[in-house]
Amino acid sequence: MPDAHAPEAMAERAHHRFWPKRLPRSIRPPQTSLWFNLVVSAQRYPDKPALVFFDRQISYRELHDQAERVAAHLQAQGVEAGDRVILLMQNCPQWVVAYYAILRANAVVVPVNPMNRAEELKHYITDPDARVAICAADLAPDLLKASAEQPAEQRLRHVLVSHYSDAMGPAAEVPDAWQTWLGTRHPLPELPGGQVSDWRDALATAQAPGVHDRTPEDLCVLPYTSGTTGLPKGCMHTHASIAHNAMASCLWGNSTAESVTLLVVPLFHITGMVTGMHAGIYAGATIVVMPRWDRELAGRLISSWRVTSWTNIPTMVIDLLASPRFSEYDLSSLAYIGGGGAAMPQAVAQRLQDAYALRYAEGYGLTETAAPSHSNPPDAPKQQCLGVPFVSVDARVVNPDTLQEMPVGEPGEIIMRGPSVFSGYWKRPDATEAAFVMFDGQLYFRSGDLGRVDEDGYFFITDRLKRMINASGFKVWPAEVEALMFRHPAIAEACVIGTQDAYRGESVKAVVVLRGEARGRVSEQDIIAWCHENMAVYKAPRVVQFVEALPKSGSGKVMWRLLQEQEPAA
Repeated sequence: MPDAHAPEAMAERAHHRFWPKRLPRSIRPPQTSLWFNLVVSAQRYPDKPALVFFDRQISYRELHDQAERVAAHLQAQGVEAGDRVILLMQNCPQWVVAYYAILRANAVVVPVNPMNRAEELKHYITDPDARVAICAADLAPDLLKASAEQPAEQRLRHVLVSHYSDAMGPAAEVPDAWQTWLGTRHPLPELPGGQVSDWRDALATAQAPGVHDRTPEDLCVLPYTSGTTGLPKGCMHTHASIAHNAMASCLWGNSTAESVTLLVVPLFHITGMVTGMHAGIYAGATIVVMPRWDRELAGRLISSWRVTSWTNIPTMVIDLLASPRFSEYDLSSLAYIGGGGAAMPQAVAQRLQDAYALRYAEGYGLTETAAPSHSNPPDAPKQQCLGVPFVSVDARVVNPDTLQEMPVGEPGEIIMRGPSVFSGYWKRPDATEAAFVMFDGQLYFRSGDLGRVDEDGYFFITDRLKRMINASGFKVWPAEVEALMFRHPAIAEACVIGTQDAYRGESVKAVVVLRGEARGRVSEQDIIAWCHENMAVYKAPRVVQFVEALPKSGSGKVMWRLLQEQEPAA
């Protein structure tokens, strides 16, 4: 298992010449739970806007009070210390309230991608043994369908349902395309063998929750990540590992209680959760919440709220700058802009610097590392670069076979250790053991990414050891998509690869062998439509190619790498 504390004495390394002089190289995680951060900010800034959602503001006092009431509701429904509670919503104030309510109830948050469909949601009920969920009304039908198809003892017993419109006022300017799910009230669904409650009833809870007793070493959140084996794995993060990167992110980005941040990266994702929500609440900042990306809404919010900090995916910046209405927006308040998930094109980075004196700071991290394990120093960033090891992180590039450290400029696997590294995979000791390696007498996490280090100590990605597709910052694991596709009755075999996409970076392509009786009766578009009904839209193949047979090795394994290498020519 990784060390519980920051590296005691961080050896002098090349990148320290570029380290921000205002910052320590390592910090000690606070010895309190994450709930304590909200308590402190609510006491310091009770009337200050904590969250902004369209035309509504929620103060820190209100945020704290709502989380207390929802925590009491959860405990009244039988949630006990250590229980896992599903959280399934688009970005909204209720997501933040629910997250802190789960922490307040001494339970563990299971954040789930709201784009998942019923077939995918089954795993998030059964794997963490979740019996309680908090979800948005538009997503409840898929969640309840997933629950109903489980054995009786594995079904949800209580679901708390919220409407996004509960956090909006009459003057909210909602994009037309969002009206059906964002502005519509849905009837409460029925949960056979269980109970469904309305969010407004939970907020009316009168009793106080029980004593909050979590320590830094206790599990607090179980975000899921996929991999080469198909089904997603839960990453066990403690209050300490998340608190470290929340605090470190504030220091890195110069965040204070006067900061105004634009939160548009998904909250279920580790980046939005840690660098957006947790860091903002730790600092007492104002968080302007966007449920999804919309360039015109983003432009209006940055301008009207004088946003100072914006963590994003580079495609968002590209899209905003391409807006025909861009001249109407004022980005002059931005003091920090950065992100990851894909490389920022040099021309776009240069435009930001020329127009606003903003140097886009790219970063890198994984669910297992609580978001950033690397980031570009804001005062000395390099373009198309992961940056340098983040606060308290020691990272190396090693030969993946011999584990010998590679010379400057030579590619190898990126490994890292530090207090933000997760504790292991939920119920997967085999995968946990495989994820760590002993190096220089310490346990390091194996990223599965191939990279190199330049003479200044900055890290660059060169390739992947793991089979993965990066579509606009969303990680797509081919094995998971293939496992879902094999449930289609017409598919005999399928191999999922990445194909180049000028805007998204990569898109998903499926090379499919149909069963004999389906040939001539099922089209490529039929397969694509079925995929959209049964998996998250970013996972669904945009291209399907029918073939007579897939290339296989002598042992019968599908040669996916050969198909991947042939794709650029295709």
